[in-house]
This record gives sequence, C-alpha cells and structure tokens, in this order.
Amino acid sequence: MLHLRVIAPSDQSDAVAAMLAADPGVTHLVVLPGTARQPAGDYIVCDVVRESADAVLQRLRELGVEAHGGIAADDVELALSAAAEQAAEAAPGHGEDAVVWDEIAAKTGEQTVLSGTFLVLIVVATMIAGIGVLLDQPILIVGAMVVGPEFGPLAALCVALLRRKPAVVLRSVQALVVGFLVAMFATVLSTWALTAADLVSRDMLLAERPLTDFIWRPDALSWVVGILAGVAGMLSLTSKKSGSLVGVLISVTTVPAAANVAVAAAYGVWYEAAGSALQLVINLVAIVVAGLLTLAVQHWWWRRVERRESRLRGAGVVSARRRRPPTVG
Repeated sequence: MLHLRVIAPSDQSDAVAAMLAADPGVTHLVVLPGTARQPAGDYIVCDVVRESADAVLQRLRELGVEAHGGIAADDVELALSAAAEQAAEAAPGHGEDAVVWDEIAAKTGEQTVLSGTFLVLIVVATMIAGIGVLLDQPILIVGAMVVGPEFGPLAALCVALLRRKPAVVLRSVQALVVGFLVAMFATVLSTWALTAADLVSRDMLLAERPLTDFIWRPDALSWVVGILAGVAGMLSLTSKKSGSLVGVLISVTTVPAAANVAVAAAYGVWYEAAGSALQLVINLVAIVVAGLLTLAVQHWWWRRVERRESRLRGAGVVSARRRRPPTVG
C-alpha cells in the first residue's frame, strides 16, 4: 500500500477527490481545503493499494495535478484497518505482482547520474575483482559483484527503453560506458603498482585458474545466466524484493569480466582480454534484453488486468469477493 500526499489547486480539488473516492483501491481519504501554501491549494491524503496505484497516479497526471500542484508517495509498512482490507480485496490482481511505473522510473532514474559515489564503487569493485582474478579467489570475485553498482544504470536503461525516454537512455549508457572505462583504467594502474611492489605477477595470470577462468571463456551458458539474471533483477526491482537483487548481483560477471580485461591488458595477454571483453558484452546485452522483455510482459499483463476490470465495472459486475464484508482481527 502507498500513502499519497497530493496538493491540488482549489479549482481541481473536487475533481481529484471525486476521482480518488470512486476508485475501490483507495481508502483513508482526507481533504483539507486551503491548507497548502507552496504550491497553494488543497491538501489531499489517502492510502492506495499497489494494485491500483499506477492507474491512480496516471489519472492524477491527466487532471494536471503534477503541473499545477504536487504528488508524493511513501510505502505504508503497517495498516490496521478494515477499510484497507476492503480496498485490497476490491483491487484487481495481487499487490506483490503490481508495478508502479512512476515509482520504478523515479527509483532507477536516480541510478543514471554519473556521480562520484558511483565511480568510486565501480572502481573499487573492479580492483577487488582484479586481485581475485590473479589469486583465483571466488570469494573476492563475489565480493566485487556485490559492491559493483552497475545494475542501477542497467535497470534504468530497461525502464527508459520501454517508456521511450531517450534522455534517460543516454544518461544510463554514459554512466555504464564511462564507469567501466574509468574502472578498467584504474585497475590497469593498480595492477602495475601491485606488480612493482612484487605482490602480484604476470605468471599468476598465466597459471591455471580453475575457479575463475570462466570469466574470460564465455559460452552459451553466459547468455543463459545473463538472461535469467535480467529477469530476476527486474522482478526484484518491480516487486520491491531487494533480497533477490543480491542474488542477481552475484550471478553475473560484469565487474569481474571488466577486471579481467584490465588485468590481462596490463600484462599484454590480449587473447584473455578479448575473451573477458566478450563476456562483459554478453552479460550486459543479456541483462538489458531480458530486463526489457520482463518489463514489457509486466506492462502488457497489467494493462490486460485493468481493461478487464474496466469492462466488469462498466457492466456493473461485482464479484463475490467484493461483496464479502472485510474481516477484523
């Protein structure tokens, strides 16, 4: 459930309140006339179940609330209310499956900024993975995967492609390209520095590395893993199951592949650098394609659910579960 805070111009307040009151997924509706000061207008608050949230937000934008007032939303962690239970029963679908596109766009949009924090994280992750490659240590590789922040721009790219936002697409691609290039360059320098300090050597790269040599030897399974990770990553993002995202981060070899490119390039082992670069490209493309398809299917499914619900309402059909009074206790 989401808690909506709406500032509506006084001349639109009645229409907004009527729209919210008419939606069966909206409850706890409160209208405070003339209380908003910046921007000026009426302050309207309500709770809306996630299944109805996307449609409600879309109708608010159609009424022009976004342009002349304001809309904010927060997650409701606890709601002890018979009215809330009734709203959840009345809304189509299931809350865990619901996608609030404005929420996803806002969340992923923050990940497209090429910030100092993003660069530091991807550089540190790639350096850790570079050491893990030379030591043939999966623990370091897994740690680097978790630290790496690259899934944020990848997710933002998928959302922007689906919603046809070219500016966000460009920012996401820029963050990924610049981030990986800076990280690989820094890892080349760190590899040279560690070599000069006699902590690592070229022989370590050329030695048998049975636990990590998959990083520079892509095959058909690289596509399979990347596609599955893209699906799981998008679902974890849209369903707010962040725990699943950790599993996604440690299942793909984007950061380790970039690290292997840098380490191999530092030592002039170009065949290994080429294999790692191909592994990196495969993972990035697979994640984006799978993530985009997952979002497209979710978008189609919820549009289908909403159309079916609209037809039922138009026909005056009320399901048995909606006639059932809410239970308390």
